[in-house]
Amino acid sequence: MLITNPNQKETYYRALLERDHSYIGIFYVGVKTTSVFCIATCRARKPKFANVEFFDSFKSALDAGYRPCKICKPTENANQAPDEIIKALALINNNPKQKITDYQLRQNKLSPETLRRWFKKHYGITFHAYQRMYRINSAFQELKSGKNVINTAFDTGYNSLSGFGYTYKKIMKKSPSANQQQDVILIDRLTSPLGPMFICATNQGICLLEFVDRRMLETEFEQLQSLLKMKIIFGENEHIKQAKVEIAEYFSGTRTNFTVALHTPGTLFQQTVWDCLKHIPYGELTTYKQQAQRINNPQAIRAVANANGYNRVAIIVPCHRVIGSNGELVGYGGGLERKKWLIEHENKNRNHR
Repeated sequence: MLITNPNQKETYYRALLERDHSYIGIFYVGVKTTSVFCIATCRARKPKFANVEFFDSFKSALDAGYRPCKICKPTENANQAPDEIIKALALINNNPKQKITDYQLRQNKLSPETLRRWFKKHYGITFHAYQRMYRINSAFQELKSGKNVINTAFDTGYNSLSGFGYTYKKIMKKSPSANQQQDVILIDRLTSPLGPMFICATNQGICLLEFVDRRMLETEFEQLQSLLKMKIIFGENEHIKQAKVEIAEYFSGTRTNFTVALHTPGTLFQQTVWDCLKHIPYGELTTYKQQAQRINNPQAIRAVANANGYNRVAIIVPCHRVIGSNGELVGYGGGLERKKWLIEHENKNRNHR
């Protein structure tokens, strides 16, 4: 949203001049003379007050036609986890079976209150709820490998079998003694030049990659759990690790094809359309009409567009390479400005090869 309150604009402009760190992520400033937008701490030469406008989100700045500043990289740095959060995440990753208490956090010079607020804002749950999911995921993997419930409970830091059973059932929607052949959907967060994204994977491959501000994202999560009959919990597996590397390489301009495995449930028609998307070459564009012709169903233009809209794996399954027959950018869940950015990014890097 564009900020119109005069007092708020003056406050934000002072923060911009002073490079006030406390305003990182609070506002984004669009510079009319350069068509770029920045965060409060940008090192670039400061524009005049008359030449700026302020937004409450980077998506609003993108939608207004501004592009991210190459100096302060607003969509990355405004959403990247602070050092305190990174340190807390490292504690979880290095001790996946251990319950990390507030006392232990303070011993590591970490504020439980700060962690709680950050996780609530960016994940919708508290830090302790996040680490409980990690511990239950570790327990799930051990139970799946054949380890008994009692040993698993105590090995993952629970002092009682009843406490373990209650937490496990609350998260997994089934008891620890139930058949563990069913897989889970793991979800994690990554930062990109176009803003933070959620990434999900099963043991078969990546099943979702979406910008966190995508409309109807909660509905997508519900549909994915229903289709796969699996529960989404926070965690990371080899597919997610590989995808993070490949996505970073894509944004740096060094990768044009993805090799990470995918697990994309859908109807036979949707699968056909998504497979067609994966065959659109890097840096090239097609239309919904051409896509319908390629799948030998030339009358199904609207159905093809609808199937593209149900694609849950952005960028890797490149629905951003499909445009309208009149050449206009249409139909992208992450927003048309992001679609424009991705097309320009690929065109620029293709021409440099």
